[in-house]
Amino acid sequence: MLKTGSIKVMTVLRRALFAVLLLCGRLTSAGAEWPEVALTPEDRVLILAPHPDDEVIATGGIIQQAVKQHIPVHVVFLTYGDNNEWSFMVYRHHPVLRSTAVLGMGIVRHEEAMAADRVLGLSSNDLTFLGYPDFGTLHIWDSHWRDNPPFRSMLTRVTAVPYPSALHPGRAYKGENILADIEDAIRSFKPTKIFVSHPADQNPDHRALYLFTRVATWDLKPELTCKVFPYLVHFKDWPEVRGLKPSASLTPPEPLSQSVVWRVNPLTREEIETKTKALRQHASQFAASGVYLESFVRQNELFGEFPHEVLTYTALTNLVTLHKRGVVSPTNDQLTEEERAAFVGIETQRVRLLGDRLVEVLTFSRPLGKAVEASVYFFGYRPERPFAEMPKISVNIGELEHKVYDQSKIISADVRVTRTAREIEISVPLSVLGNPDRVLTSARTYLGDIPLDSVSWRVLEISDTVPTKTSNP
Repeated sequence: MLKTGSIKVMTVLRRALFAVLLLCGRLTSAGAEWPEVALTPEDRVLILAPHPDDEVIATGGIIQQAVKQHIPVHVVFLTYGDNNEWSFMVYRHHPVLRSTAVLGMGIVRHEEAMAADRVLGLSSNDLTFLGYPDFGTLHIWDSHWRDNPPFRSMLTRVTAVPYPSALHPGRAYKGENILADIEDAIRSFKPTKIFVSHPADQNPDHRALYLFTRVATWDLKPELTCKVFPYLVHFKDWPEVRGLKPSASLTPPEPLSQSVVWRVNPLTREEIETKTKALRQHASQFAASGVYLESFVRQNELFGEFPHEVLTYTALTNLVTLHKRGVVSPTNDQLTEEERAAFVGIETQRVRLLGDRLVEVLTFSRPLGKAVEASVYFFGYRPERPFAEMPKISVNIGELEHKVYDQSKIISADVRVTRTAREIEISVPLSVLGNPDRVLTSARTYLGDIPLDSVSWRVLEISDTVPTKTSNP
């Protein structure tokens, strides 16, 4: 095992290399302002990955550095990645549509992850696969809790974990089960640092894993203190320059450059080469998306978190801006011309407390049309009440009317919606949200089943003290 003094020397050398790369023009000047993610001998590193390959893409360097320093590392995969039809067709040279064939591709991705993480220095004992439905976990987050039936996977057509190698084969696709599995993983491993997917990621499983993890850390806060480092993988037109660029730096997408508190993890040449080799073990994904995957083999890895906004009862007239951008364009590249013509984007999202009500104000790029709708989500959290029992409120807004749902059930609640041409204000009593200490909120627009635009899930803290911002509570 490396001694503490040796680890300090390695850290100094790593930072010196990073500074040299910066001076040589191989890193952007913005990166100089970002603090580093520093591992210490006392750390225990938990990687939470939505799919096999995300652990290498985002944390291949972190894993290597921890292994070199004999820091315990464990990787937990939310899914087996069994819903990627395009990559499977390229890999198998024919469509993969039968449910048994799709499950077979899940096994392929499981084996690829085992091989990739061996390259990074991990053993099979360092990996756990939960087996929840690829491309289905955000649906579970939205509306598959308690009395609601389990989610049915789109391609495998199953409603429970189908893989014998998973942590709990046969466990139903329900929100409380995912939350319990993540909490068990955290409780048993006792990490000091958790690396997890980002709430701004445009892949639904990535958003879902962040949300489940955030609730899990709140539930376990009395018995465990750890820092959370979200990583970004899927974002429109990012990374800006695609392909293998090992001498370039990974910088955040422009829309998130100022709103997120970023950190970097510099990589040595050896770590970059090993990360590349590990990434290529994910052959089924590399065959279809190799150029994209190699875009994350850079001089550094990137982690960042939104500040958690604290809303107070005293700031009655202040609107806090959670989301703001200029020209809004479709993030879904698969929209038809007709769908693009109907596109409605979310330009701003602002929130405030007004008495005992939470108010959210959305500004759209154009008025909602006949077929375009918006949904706004409010999920409350209280430490003394199981999250599964808390209301999961969504307000679905059409051209002329709105409906309030708790999961998938329409409810009667004093939720007020007021409109101008391009602005909608939603006012929700805190009692409808379960009188929460925290609220997770998001919004999206859609045309039937076609997603148009969305904003990141954000954490709001409800307080009666002076408002502040916290970046990693």
